[in-house]
Amino acid sequence: MSVFSLEKNGNVAIITMDDSSVPQNVLNQGIQSEFETVFETVSNDKSLQGLIFTSAKSGCFLAGADISMLQGIETREQAIESSKLLHALCERIASLPITTVAAIDGICLGGGLELALAFDYRIATTAKATRIGVPEVQLGLLPGGGGTQRIPRLIALPTALDLIMTGKQLNGTRARKAGLVDKVVVPELLMRVANEFAQKTKPKRKVSFKDRLMKFGPVRAFVISKARQQALKMTKGHYPAPMKILDVVHRGLGTSLNKGLEYEAEGFADLLMSAESKQLVKLFFASTELKKDTGVDSDEQPRNVDNVGVLGAGLMGAGISYVTIDKAKTTVRLKDINAEGLAKGIQYVGKILDKKVAKRRLKPLARQNTMARLTGTTDYSGFKNSDVVIEAVFESLDLKQTMVADIEALGSSKETVFATNTSAIPIDQVASKAKHPERIVGMHYFSPVEKMPLLEVIRGSKTADWATATAVELGKKQGKTVIVVNDGPGFYTTRVLVPYNMEAVRLVLEGVSIEEVDAALEYFGMPVGPIKLMDEVGIDVGAHIVTNLNKAFGDRIPLIDGVDILLDDDRMGKKNSRGFYDYGDSSKGKRVDTSIYQVLGITNAGRLELSRKAIAERVMFTMLNEAAYCLQEGILRNARDGDIGAIFGLGFPPFLGGPFRYMDTLGAQHMVDRLSALQAEFGDRFAPAPILLELADKGKTFY
Repeated sequence: MSVFSLEKNGNVAIITMDDSSVPQNVLNQGIQSEFETVFETVSNDKSLQGLIFTSAKSGCFLAGADISMLQGIETREQAIESSKLLHALCERIASLPITTVAAIDGICLGGGLELALAFDYRIATTAKATRIGVPEVQLGLLPGGGGTQRIPRLIALPTALDLIMTGKQLNGTRARKAGLVDKVVVPELLMRVANEFAQKTKPKRKVSFKDRLMKFGPVRAFVISKARQQALKMTKGHYPAPMKILDVVHRGLGTSLNKGLEYEAEGFADLLMSAESKQLVKLFFASTELKKDTGVDSDEQPRNVDNVGVLGAGLMGAGISYVTIDKAKTTVRLKDINAEGLAKGIQYVGKILDKKVAKRRLKPLARQNTMARLTGTTDYSGFKNSDVVIEAVFESLDLKQTMVADIEALGSSKETVFATNTSAIPIDQVASKAKHPERIVGMHYFSPVEKMPLLEVIRGSKTADWATATAVELGKKQGKTVIVVNDGPGFYTTRVLVPYNMEAVRLVLEGVSIEEVDAALEYFGMPVGPIKLMDEVGIDVGAHIVTNLNKAFGDRIPLIDGVDILLDDDRMGKKNSRGFYDYGDSSKGKRVDTSIYQVLGITNAGRLELSRKAIAERVMFTMLNEAAYCLQEGILRNARDGDIGAIFGLGFPPFLGGPFRYMDTLGAQHMVDRLSALQAEFGDRFAPAPILLELADKGKTFY
């Protein structure tokens, strides 16, 4: 056997899984024969008292089912059979007459946890790599290996629903508290404790009165109903998986385990055939592929980064400092123009770590060790040792060029990469006066840095491949999903966001209420409406960017008088509590500030009634069209990066797959027809991108 090995320790059998053909153990059809052989051998050995199942791979017990198998499933019947196959593997374990123990060290996710649930006992380690959960919902699926039936039968129903419907992953201690595992030990004691459990008699699980009551028909129906209301509020009905999970759990708990597994297999198949799941699975593979991408087409390798300098201790600079010291485990020298600003930045980092300590996700000593990687200064002392310097200051070209000159004047013996955290200023302009323009690159982070997953790395025309690769590698270590784009005004994410926001403002100026514009785009699937987003980003920032893009692209991104009017009224958005929304104590941004209509001279506010579909189409098509331009002009390297960038950076609905997947779904001809109709009605800003005309003419797609 190549995947499983079997040995005996007295009256206890030990099955060890180690598939040398893959970095992590996964379940697939290829191991079925071996799996059956090894468990048949165990079941035929009458001398055995117990069985331990473990892994030889460091940091991985069992990562779940091989997701690549999903791409080979074309029919609902095939999907049902794949689920039943995993059910059969689990039943093979559950039916053994001896005591069985899953010894879990490392990743135990999806089908891995479902297999572990078939054992009588589960022992997990305190290792940092140990993560336990069923994340299938993130692929638009439900657990198809018994998870929807075994988990709610094992632990409290509300806890089970939370795990299955969010896909959250627990460490060993939290899994023990939830009731998923029976014991948590340090890795060194795992096999010893597992052996002690294997010597026990098969357990008879006791169900508390509270749990029995929770699973009683009427009470269960009430719990499921409340969960359904919450899920609909969160998903706005765009994702079918949570609703299907609730249905399968509810029906399954009202009958036998075997019948419940039948419901699960059918539900799994229904979801796998859904358009939403197909897009989410494609997104998963695209994200996985991107993790291996160095960002350059050459063989240039990234340089080692041991020290990072950050210029500017505001929210961006502090956030960059945090992800660097905490995620990348790299020292940071943080600079600000005065001690007060520097102190606020360091305090901001400390508060993030304090929250992790409060939630017991970080120990106090580890917090101290992490903060020790961060030092501050009001001059350039310590920056001479920086491998990468990241500036995070105001969007001023002169200021950024001055900082480039200051860093180069330090005379470091290192080839220091200078990364500008700009959202719109072309990298070539920042590098135009530099002695070493090949070392200058853009690293566009999104706010708040500690929460937003995307990093947009921008290479200028003279940026060296090694500098780009170094920025990409640093971003990955900071925990970011990284795309690389070529230089140009607004790069990619900012460039496609500006016409989207501006079209939303035009609708308001025409008489559509602010609430309706935002509601229409949230109904489409965006996490927040475009008007609300302008308040969040800053109306002044948006005005600055749209002015620059107008200079570059003219009538395709025209200016709007309304934005200047708002700035003249000192409305910058949430930052100064004056924007489209009311940020007073009673509202806190939940209600529109109706006085804004008067400021803008709008006398027919809310009188123009358009369907949400019409509003969403008009606003969203500006983003889609500009994305097509970005690919056509070589700003984007490929459609994949455009989809990843929009989803992870701008909140484009994942269930639609990204702008390019969505345009493929609509069809290039449909895009051209609708854009042409909008162009005829509203102007040349809707003129279809030439690449769309070409695809429509040839009947082709982006992918």
